[in-house]
Amino acid sequence: MFFDDRLATVLRQRGDSEAGVRTQFRQLLDILGNRKFGPRDNRSQSLIAAAWLRMDALADRIPAEERAAMIREPGWRLRSADLTAHLSDFEPEVASAALVRAELSAEDWSALIPRLPVRARGFLRLRRDLPVDTDALLSRLGVYDRGLPSPSAGTLSGSNDDFDDSSAPAARNYRDLPVEPPEPRAGFETQPDADPANGERPIDPTTGLVPASFDRAESGRSEISALVERIAQFRRTRDVEAADAELSPRLPLDEGPSAPHRRVSSFGFAADAAGRIEWADTEIAAMVIGTKLAAPRILGETRNDTAFGRAFARRQPIERCEFELSGSAAIAGSWVVDAQPRFAETGNFAGYVGRFRRPPEIGDDEQSPAEREADRIRQLLHELRTPVTAVQGYAEVIQQQLFGPAPHEYRALAAAIAADAAHILAGFEELDRLAKLETGAATIEAGETNLSGLVIRTINQLAPVLTPRMAGIELVHDDQTPLRVGIDPDEAEALVWRIFATLGGGCASGEMLACALENVGGMARLTCDLPEQLLGEDDIFAAEAKPIAGTINAGPFGAGFTLRLARAEARGAGGNLQQSGERVMLSLPLLTAEDTLPSQSGGSGAGRER
Repeated sequence: MFFDDRLATVLRQRGDSEAGVRTQFRQLLDILGNRKFGPRDNRSQSLIAAAWLRMDALADRIPAEERAAMIREPGWRLRSADLTAHLSDFEPEVASAALVRAELSAEDWSALIPRLPVRARGFLRLRRDLPVDTDALLSRLGVYDRGLPSPSAGTLSGSNDDFDDSSAPAARNYRDLPVEPPEPRAGFETQPDADPANGERPIDPTTGLVPASFDRAESGRSEISALVERIAQFRRTRDVEAADAELSPRLPLDEGPSAPHRRVSSFGFAADAAGRIEWADTEIAAMVIGTKLAAPRILGETRNDTAFGRAFARRQPIERCEFELSGSAAIAGSWVVDAQPRFAETGNFAGYVGRFRRPPEIGDDEQSPAEREADRIRQLLHELRTPVTAVQGYAEVIQQQLFGPAPHEYRALAAAIAADAAHILAGFEELDRLAKLETGAATIEAGETNLSGLVIRTINQLAPVLTPRMAGIELVHDDQTPLRVGIDPDEAEALVWRIFATLGGGCASGEMLACALENVGGMARLTCDLPEQLLGEDDIFAAEAKPIAGTINAGPFGAGFTLRLARAEARGAGGNLQQSGERVMLSLPLLTAEDTLPSQSGGSGAGRER
């Protein structure tokens, strides 16, 4: 833009509607509130004069409380002394909002305050962010932040010819101008050296006189206020002194034990184009200013080829880069840096601005990579299970004709879809169970099972399927002693079925597998031959072999996954499943006489035998 025509554009608009009037008033506030608005030539002066007239006309159509609310709205800045002075001539609420909102320099305040109406100066005592020179000027003009006393018996009587009724609300809250002490009047006497602490009558702060009749109870409020102010001042001084003492270096003069060093957890910083910290938070500035974050890269050199250095050299954002700081105990150690590049108005690289923060400390309960991966798997399965369940539900609705009759062909397709969905959900359950068992999120339920009877029953269940193919599993060694293990019967049955179904499903025609069950050192050990289908695998727990006998299906993901799940179940019960040469071996801890539950004496597993 070669010239600013925003003000002329706004003045050309006609605010006929109520919304248009308010919009134009906001636009004038936004434009005139910018102290950098326009060069002061004849054209801009005439525009600004027209803008003041238009603002006055608009103010007549907008209630004062609405204009005050517009001034207090965020999103614009009042940096113009001229607009501040103009708004101060309006109603008290408008003037108060403008003077509280104004962001002026000390020079602007010094030039503006004498131009303000007397009743408007008091509003500035609501602010605590004014420059020191401005506060001093207000004090010289007699503008204080305490209210005038209410008229009552025994106070200064008489009339004030200079009092303006229109400024009464402000006059009741602020003392605007210094008052010369008048001549003594009835009820007062001069006493310049009175001391209230010694029981003497105090000088009236407004008139410089002493009331003839003084009641100590009437001065209680001022004494309490003075005490509160002294306490607040003491606290402020103490906080400043404590902060200075913490940041200031101390000599070892045997002044008692020093306070422990506080370990800084984070701080903001700014670095120049050379990679050197030139600004930091006040608390940490003396420790880190001058620290070099990145050295200049030399062609062909990889010594400083780190993620931090590469990002700095390419002027790219730095995200979660590790960095080591050396120095005092408060800052030494590992940090994580996040920073953004900054550029000058000319487009040249000017450095970085960002923040250092300590990396999270590793606790005993932090998840390992395997546990985090298992959590992600479980979350993924949860997301996948929802749509599959919905598909299964709609398929069953069609197959069962719950919403009306459907052709038989559609019902057959829906039944197949429902069956496939059931198989998918069963696979999800096995994946979820394996993830939980391998990370310890789930355990095998305790109980009591007769493993001998369970093995014999499972082999007999597989025999009708394998016998027509001249294949099967044969228990060649059993000492006929009940082997009781501390596993819930349902959990034990699922474990044994996974093993035997996987091995039996891999049997070729005419292939017989021998198994043995024995007590070895307090452990129930079940060993069984591997079928030829699995003997050629380097790792049977990663095999992808499918069952040869289609009627036996131990799981949807192949023999390796099923055996891995069985191994996780065995380890969850305190045992193990492993390959030993051409055999697979399952070990489970036996129950002792002390471990046997009284309510389960006789063996719940034995009672399940058929």
